[in-house]
Amino acid sequence: MGVKYQINKTALNELNKQLRVRKRALPTIKNKESALRLEVKKAKSLADEVEARQTELTGKLQYMSGLWSEFRSELITVDDVKVSLTKIAGVKIPVLKEVIFTVHDFNLFSSPFWVVDGIQILKELTTLGIEREFYLEKMRLLDRARKKTTQKVNLYEKVQIPDYESAIQKIKRFLEDEENLSKSAQKIVKKRYEEVAE
Repeated sequence: MGVKYQINKTALNELNKQLRVRKRALPTIKNKESALRLEVKKAKSLADEVEARQTELTGKLQYMSGLWSEFRSELITVDDVKVSLTKIAGVKIPVLKEVIFTVHDFNLFSSPFWVVDGIQILKELTTLGIEREFYLEKMRLLDRARKKTTQKVNLYEKVQIPDYESAIQKIKRFLEDEENLSKSAQKIVKKRYEEVAE
């Protein structure tokens, strides 16, 4: 598409200004892109760690698989998930603060002995699942911001900066040619004037 411009000194000054703005902004944008890329990797790594803990815990519970059929799922519910927001490289990210459970009343004497442990295990597994979702969401938000930042870097590096430089060169050449023509014309006029004067 290219940069639209007029061929005059005002346009030349404006193009130079726009070029300087982009050249100054480019290192900052590249640093943001690198920071976002690193944060995406960290979020993925944390999501993988949480998933590994979930898998490990589930594996340890295999011996109890027959007992879970006796467990009443209505004994425990998630009431609330406390969330805060933080900014990473200018991107708002939700952060899990706390998962609030309600353990409904049950008769401790008529329930199997392992129900209290089962409730704790369910709390832990549920918390891990929610925590993993938060890391995946963090990864998704940061990756989307990274892609936008990469597009901006590419736009500046591959399109706008070269277009501005090319436009500036064309205007400079035109203005130089115009000046040279003007000087040549002045010399011819001066020479003719001198010839007429003699």
